[in-house]
Amino acid sequence: MDWGNVTAEDLIDALREVDWSSPPRPLSEFFSRFTVPRSYSKWSSRLKCNLYYYRTNYFLLIVSVLVLGFLRRPLAIVAAFLTALSLAFLNDSFAGSFSEKVTRTVRQFSPHLAAKMRPSLTPVIRGRPSAKRAIYICGRPRWVFVLIFSFVSFFLWFVSAGLLTVLWALAIGLLATILHASFRTPNLKARLNTFREEFRAVWRNYSEL
Repeated sequence: MDWGNVTAEDLIDALREVDWSSPPRPLSEFFSRFTVPRSYSKWSSRLKCNLYYYRTNYFLLIVSVLVLGFLRRPLAIVAAFLTALSLAFLNDSFAGSFSEKVTRTVRQFSPHLAAKMRPSLTPVIRGRPSAKRAIYICGRPRWVFVLIFSFVSFFLWFVSAGLLTVLWALAIGLLATILHASFRTPNLKARLNTFREEFRAVWRNYSEL
């Protein structure tokens, strides 16, 4: 695959489709061989290839830097967690799965309370729902939880004054990621992985015809 012709939008779309549950690459491979790119095209191709191949390692690197930055501000950790949770609630699949797990846990202690956490049934007219199915979390509309968690997280960000810490931690993590991806020489595994992803993309486009 010619990574020199891959745009940033193509890379972002590819990262959205990959399996992020895959384990990170070994540290012996991650810190193996570093060389200076000889040209801008070589650097651009290497950067995009490494960002895709070591995506899990870079994600863990940025998370580790954020954790280190939060050690002095415990409230900022809670604020970051609530912010991430409120954003995750916007995803239909996550909201439904979260609600189901909470309801199942509550049912073990109080079946009566768990029954109240079930959303009301959507009326059906002529075999079809009368309106678009709304997403509920623990029996309440999703937007209620999004607003509550967003407000609490904003308040905690303000009290902990941790927003500047987050920005610095993100800047350091992103800088370390770009430096590693720029100087890490792609090995044979990275190239084979690139060919495999290219084959998957071609096959996916062929199956859509």
